[in-house]
Amino acid sequence: MRATYNGRMPSLQIRDLPAPVHRALAERAKREHRSIAQEATILLTTALAQPISHKERRREILAQIKANPITFDYGELGPPEEVIRRDRDR
Repeated sequence: MRATYNGRMPSLQIRDLPAPVHRALAERAKREHRSIAQEATILLTTALAQPISHKERRREILAQIKANPITFDYGELGPPEEVIRRDRDR
């Protein structure tokens, strides 16, 4: 993806970037063997490809949860009601 403006690639300068954000970006760039600018470009591209609407994103997450519900194996404990009852009876 190459956008040009007057024959040159556009640039972005971010001022007052919090130190923890810069540190995390630098660590991630190093881990991925990229420059900080390359890593920031990839992260921005990925983030902008995500659905814009928070409601749409929430719907996607809820659909994933419904498709793959988490079940809990009580094992030796038993259902929560029994655990509470045993605790109250001690």
